[in-house]
Amino acid sequence: MKLAMPARSAATKENIASRKRYLGATFVTCVVVALVGGTLHVLEIGSTRMQEMRGKAAYALHEEKDKIRAAGEDLYRTDAHEKGITHKAGLTVAAVEKLLPPEKWFELETMITIPAGPFLMGTDNVKSDAQNKPQHKVTLPAYRVDKFLVTNAQYAKFVAATGRRPPINWPTGQIPPGLELHPVTMVSWFDAKAYAAWAGKRLLTEAEWEKAARGTDGRRWPWGEDMDPSKLNTYYSVGSTSDVDHYPNGASPYGVLDMAGNVNQWVEDELTPYKDSSAPQDMFKAKAPKLPENAGDRNKKMVDFISTEQRYKVMRGGGWKSDPFSTTTYHRNYSWPHFTADFYGFRCAQDVPQGQGGAS
Repeated sequence: MKLAMPARSAATKENIASRKRYLGATFVTCVVVALVGGTLHVLEIGSTRMQEMRGKAAYALHEEKDKIRAAGEDLYRTDAHEKGITHKAGLTVAAVEKLLPPEKWFELETMITIPAGPFLMGTDNVKSDAQNKPQHKVTLPAYRVDKFLVTNAQYAKFVAATGRRPPINWPTGQIPPGLELHPVTMVSWFDAKAYAAWAGKRLLTEAEWEKAARGTDGRRWPWGEDMDPSKLNTYYSVGSTSDVDHYPNGASPYGVLDMAGNVNQWVEDELTPYKDSSAPQDMFKAKAPKLPENAGDRNKKMVDFISTEQRYKVMRGGGWKSDPFSTTTYHRNYSWPHFTADFYGFRCAQDVPQGQGGAS
């Protein structure tokens, strides 16, 4: 026998419906509060991080216009410079030689002999960029390499002796005060090549650069396996280039300085894949900049890039703007040979007569 359940009154039904609406509204309110609270928390974290970043920045925000430029702006500045629009002369060899004492000039010309023998080039690190792989053994004859990057002072002597255009970041055609021992920047691969020939030297090959930087044990940085920010100028830690003798503790196994950080360094080679490389072949085909014909786009410093069958030139070492992993001894950066930037520099090499190099 089934007992009949008493019918719910209209008031009871309305009360239940009201509770459901209340619970639903409460749930929605809780969700909204959680979202708003989470958003405010994220904004607070973001604000805190921005304050931390400002505190760690190497220059004040009001200086940003002089430190950071649009991607295409250097191309326009270089184009004007190449046409002589910004070119100013006035250097003499005698005046340049007075910038530094004789003993400092002598020191800057120091070259270190890298002995003949094999070394490990490249890397098998799974996190490394594709163009850096695989690791392989290379054997080189002995050669000499500049202990220091080529400085503004040295390049000024070259400019004075040859009449070549000074770098675009010398606004009066002369070295900005206090930067005599900083590495020269805003130099193209062609500028570096011309300087090396004038100095009776040459650019390093890519393999020569890497051996001078890491020795024969395959280390990641010139000083060892671990990144040490006290031994190099990178990641905006300084905010500009630094004197070429500022980081003696960052020397390579052979005593070569600034093989990590300060400036990216032009080498002789074109960017080509290593043997057995699995890197996409398209990455080794250079993309050429094309300045737009439209006046409006030119005013905005816009640049288009088109694919070519040509090759980039390799750059090594990373610079003061680079991320730390771009300063590893095996990392291959690259650029068009006629490009310049305020973190592009170079050093030189010389052959060693056969029988005088020893072995590593």
